[in-house]
Amino acid sequence: MNEPLLSSIEQVVRNVERVIVGKRQVIVLSLTALLAKGHVLLEDVPGVGKTMLARALAQTVSCTLKRIQFTPDLLPSDIMGVSIYNQKLQDFQFRPGPIMANFVLADEINRTSPKTQAALLEAMEEEHVTVDGVTYDLPKPFILMATQNPIEHEGTFMLPEAQLDRFMLKLSLGYPDADAEMDMLELTARRHPIETLRPIISKEELIELQKRVREIHVDRSLREYIIRLAQLS
Repeated sequence: MNEPLLSSIEQVVRNVERVIVGKRQVIVLSLTALLAKGHVLLEDVPGVGKTMLARALAQTVSCTLKRIQFTPDLLPSDIMGVSIYNQKLQDFQFRPGPIMANFVLADEINRTSPKTQAALLEAMEEEHVTVDGVTYDLPKPFILMATQNPIEHEGTFMLPEAQLDRFMLKLSLGYPDADAEMDMLELTARRHPIETLRPIISKEELIELQKRVREIHVDRSLREYIIRLAQLS
């Protein structure tokens, strides 16, 4: 990995820190998942910046972001899209759902039914969706960042094991300390920093970084150690 790209990673982290104050470790881990083509589950109480983290990261890497508010009445078609008959063309046309974005924020994912949660499995694992027998590729890069409230359990559904297995990391932001809160008050006194956040790298550069990550050499002894750890869990 060359120096300019390594420098870009640090610039991405610092740029997101303009919005998410005092949570460098969470930012670094979220970026790690993005570079490794993984997905992130953010489990925390409301109001700590889960949504803002996704927005800041997407803007910093020049990616599109779509938010899906998960509710008990949400259907799989509300996520993936639906084929609608066009009378003029006398054929069905696919209208893509919000899953067709680089960053997808699944807000309060545990508030919808397991059937609807399962609609995300194909997208998270294979980066495409199938609607009415037709497969549609998702935009690249693609990452799903889901949130859930660990305290309020009324009206929620537990995430199935197959769903949890699709997430690379489970993170918690937590409340900021007093110094970070003071910095946040000063930063947002006139306008929110998310409004002026500028992109640091392009989507093409991000995809290149993802390719470089796949090329990193991992010694066999380390792979064996990972397998032993996995077998013990």
